[in-house]
Amino acid sequence: MTVRTRFAPSPTGYLHLGGARTALFAWAYARRFGGTFILRIEDTDLERSTPEAVQAIIDGMQWLGLNHDEGPFYQMQRMDRYREVIAQMLKDGTAYYCYCTPDEVEAMRERQRAAGDKPRYDGTWRPEPGKTLPAIPAGVKPVVRFRNPLDGEVSWDDAVKGTITISNRELDDLVIARPDGTPTYNFCVVVDDWDMKITHVIRGDDHVNNTPRQINILQALGGELPVYGHVPMILGADGEKLSKRHGAVSVMEYPAQGYLPEAMLNYLARLGWSHGDEEIFSMAQFCAWFDLDHLTKSPAQFNPEKLAWLNNHYIKQTDNARLAQLAMPELQRDNAKFDGAPPLEEVIALMKDRTQTINELADAAMLFYRDPKPDEALLAQHMTDAACAALTQFADAARAVDWTKEAIAALMKQVLADQKMKMPQLAMPLRLAVTGQLQTPSVDAVLVLFGREVVLRRLAPYL
Repeated sequence: MTVRTRFAPSPTGYLHLGGARTALFAWAYARRFGGTFILRIEDTDLERSTPEAVQAIIDGMQWLGLNHDEGPFYQMQRMDRYREVIAQMLKDGTAYYCYCTPDEVEAMRERQRAAGDKPRYDGTWRPEPGKTLPAIPAGVKPVVRFRNPLDGEVSWDDAVKGTITISNRELDDLVIARPDGTPTYNFCVVVDDWDMKITHVIRGDDHVNNTPRQINILQALGGELPVYGHVPMILGADGEKLSKRHGAVSVMEYPAQGYLPEAMLNYLARLGWSHGDEEIFSMAQFCAWFDLDHLTKSPAQFNPEKLAWLNNHYIKQTDNARLAQLAMPELQRDNAKFDGAPPLEEVIALMKDRTQTINELADAAMLFYRDPKPDEALLAQHMTDAACAALTQFADAARAVDWTKEAIAALMKQVLADQKMKMPQLAMPLRLAVTGQLQTPSVDAVLVLFGREVVLRRLAPYL
């Protein structure tokens, strides 16, 4: 058997974290077994589906690197196929026309609620041997309903949740085509999975209630059942359903905030799946390890701090040239001045261990690409007569030393010894004069990057 999985989002909004994780699991399962990963856009909700949402889904998948092997397929482009199947079902007797109006169906359900029964379609137009159907009302366009089995059970071995069994008496006859002939969601999904020979349906557990209906329709069509695996939802750190109040939940907000796709993938992979105690791994490792047996049955909790920690790890591992390319737009937005400034890749190398996002990295790098504006109160505190004397000795000697980290560190030690000062008494005013701030990486490394000419020019007003 060739494994065939699919990711089938509805383009009614952005690609959220839960959808991205579902896509990741389906993609990884196909990759693990040398199978095929299909992208399908379920766009039959014409009122809510938008081209912008379609593009947002595709952009999110591309950013994450979850490349599909087939597709994207669009349900709205498959209407002829759905109508063909419905026509055959009407012919075979597995579907029928129902002329009940929406008001009549609602009244039916109200009577059932009043009687304490579960509200459901009562089968008024369902053909049965020896049953006389009502006269077809004039001017009413019918829906098409699936003839669900009346007895027995629907049962499947869910790859995540274990065996799930639903009595057919709990299911009424589902509408599979609206009065205008448009097919409904549950029907389209079945035909798509059937036609596309999907072997494993990995999706969120909000679809569990759809599964028995889809199984019955697929069996009526003579199709082979795929393996179903329903993944629990992602909750916020407070245990509530993930929402905008928990922070950015659109996948494409994360690159804008400075996250790397490999960090997001690694993080999502661990939300509801585990491989021993492994926390950090590549996607090649993940695909080699991933199986459905180790998906958890309980909801996973989104932890922004853990994601930021992973992002810091991947930033530290990432090539400086790539980080510079990612940070450049942020620097340009902040009006960075690059003339006479150190190369960005060298600045990145100094700063990247200290930052959790690309945006933080760009903010830190701005130290080298703007004019210093020391706070007057800080100048009054740190630019004492003793400090200025030490800065003068440092500047005089700095004109002749090799401009290396080691030589600058040795010069600073000499000044401290001569001036009988401790390191902060020199380092603080040095930082303040050259960078405008008190906190930087190692001051000798910072001075090397700025270059001798810039350092001496910025020290001059305090000598």
